[in-house]
Amino acid sequence: MPLESAIEYFSVFGGVEEKVELDFFESMTALLHSKFITNFAEVQQIVTPSYLLEAPYCDVLQAVAKGDGKYYSVLRKAKLSEETGGKIVTELISLGILRIEASREQPLKVHPKHKLKKELRHYRIQDKLRFKQPFLRFWFGFVFPYKKALLEGNTAAFLSNFEAHYERLRTLVFEQLCNDLLVDYFQSRSPLLSHGSYWNHHSEFDILAVTSEKKIILGECKYKDRKVCKNELNKLKAKAEQSGIHADIYALFSKDGFSNELLGMQSETLLLFDLGDLKRLCE
Repeated sequence: MPLESAIEYFSVFGGVEEKVELDFFESMTALLHSKFITNFAEVQQIVTPSYLLEAPYCDVLQAVAKGDGKYYSVLRKAKLSEETGGKIVTELISLGILRIEASREQPLKVHPKHKLKKELRHYRIQDKLRFKQPFLRFWFGFVFPYKKALLEGNTAAFLSNFEAHYERLRTLVFEQLCNDLLVDYFQSRSPLLSHGSYWNHHSEFDILAVTSEKKIILGECKYKDRKVCKNELNKLKAKAEQSGIHADIYALFSKDGFSNELLGMQSETLLLFDLGDLKRLCE
């Protein structure tokens, strides 16, 4: 199937393909009806162990699925103490439900004679919690909150929320693929020492990578139905400046390609990748 279609199906059913009978000739809307509306109870049995559907486990999983995944933010949204929440998170990691994406942010540096700004005094560096399976992220972010309504046959709110936020699901998968593509691209040039998303108290970046030559790469991934233009590059550079990051190379990834202006700017310091470039991961 087209790569775009594969990304869309994987963003919903990734990790449970062998447990769910899928007709890839059906539209995503038709699959949602057949799997999460008509056969809700049957699909729910895929979520194991079953106690994940009960508090406080479901509270933590919903907080991860619907937020940015930052550790302490998740516990706060789940209304759990750090002690109790920490135990739940540790168990979910041991079950293979969640994984930790470690922060690469450095502690704030302060001159001994100076004090931190008031708004930063309570700032804490946070790791992020990520789902190991896209299906469980979809279940707890899109399906579980509407469980009662779906069992009663009321589908409007579920479908409306899906349409409004489906792009976020696909973007998360696209970002992971783009990160893998960057690793592959630099393997024969200057292998990456580190890579992945990056966040600090200023901003967040889809990709920050460091090559073996110690060059910093900042990347932005856009899974939208339009070409990426120069404005996106300018915004990425502005974020880098605000965060105090000196990037040697910028990398832009786009589902639908780039403007002619950006294409004309390609160089060793500006890399452009579209959906077609991802096919090299399948070779």
